[in-house]
Amino acid sequence: MRQTFEVQNVKCEGCAATLKKKLSPQFGEVEVDLSSFPRKITLDIEESQLEALAQALRSLGYPLAAEELGTMENAEAKLKSFVSCAVGKFDTKKP
Repeated sequence: MRQTFEVQNVKCEGCAATLKKKLSPQFGEVEVDLSSFPRKITLDIEESQLEALAQALRSLGYPLAAEELGTMENAEAKLKSFVSCAVGKFDTKKP
């Protein structure tokens, strides 16, 4: 079923590139909407995969907007998202 989720810490094309690259092997094509705030991702996903998606997003530093994180978890997510963003920017650069 096609669903859209609001995610935290997504700032730019680098973030979007990381989300697409890291999530697509497990979840298929991922669309990232950078025109809305909070940012949104859209993908085909079954209910049984929702926790796996939430966990994958947290591991990249882009938790679901609906998740309530503690102070340390929030700081950790932001730090991870900076790294994920930098990797995504590097991956999108043309030689």
